Amino acid sequence: MVQNIVDIHPHIISDNDEKYPRSPLFGVQSTWSKERPVTIDMFVEQMKLAGVARAAIVQASTCYGHDNSYVADSCQRYADKVAAVCSADFLIPDAVDVIKHWQSRGMVGLRLFMGGSTAAIDTSWLDDPRSFAAWDYSAQNRIPVCLQMSDAGFDRMENIIRQFPNIILLLDHLAMAELTDGYPYEKAAPLFRMAKHKNIYLKCTPRTFGDLKKGKADSASFFKKLVGEYGASRIAWGSNYPNSPGSLKEILATAQEGTAALPEADREWIFSKTAQQLYPTLAIK
Repeated sequence: MVQNIVDIHPHIISDNDEKYPRSPLFGVQSTWSKERPVTIDMFVEQMKLAGVARAAIVQASTCYGHDNSYVADSCQRYADKVAAVCSADFLIPDAVDVIKHWQSRGMVGLRLFMGGSTAAIDTSWLDDPRSFAAWDYSAQNRIPVCLQMSDAGFDRMENIIRQFPNIILLLDHLAMAELTDGYPYEKAAPLFRMAKHKNIYLKCTPRTFGDLKKGKADSASFFKKLVGEYGASRIAWGSNYPNSPGSLKEILATAQEGTAALPEADREWIFSKTAQQLYPTLAIK
């Protein structure tokens, strides 16, 4: 049984709209953040119930946009348990100064949200020259950057990797890869081709485990291939709680069941060590 489990992709929503006003990207607040918001105190309680030791809390972009105040304040309150992954706009002229500001508030990672439930994914700006200063700063300072995107943006992502070879990238939800065709998962070929870039990491979330119960897919064959291509040390589990329904304990149990065929050493990386490698402040001593 894996010890010291780390959740690399939960979200939190404040119950104080006056102090933390809603300002969602694309102007539309996500349904989940309206219907099942979870405050930092509620999330920490869920961590206890689920047996999750640490978490890298990702900014709820579809609720607060690029105002990371709530996630930053919350992670400072519980600095021994959680760390903040903040949303950023790489195209604004003072992007580097803004990143430095959130660093001063405890930020350990960045997230670029290019679409999802409230807007179509648009990666057209990913390699815009206006973003280069922010990319360079992130690369030079080894700040992991999460990408909420699909494989349609892989060409632009590779442009960034060529330009900034030290950059660390995490693909949220396996970049929405299509898995339902089953082994050898030809529809996910673009994702597997990206394994050649050793600075790309993957997040397996409830979307992954849900898709592996559809069509011809199955967890055992998929994770054997995924670990074979990327190595377990570049794969991490994220709950997507409370965006994904269910308790944190239930979401974790589903992920553990879905990876049951893997060797314990691989599961230790996926559920703990990869996240601690990416975010050293989450290391459990």
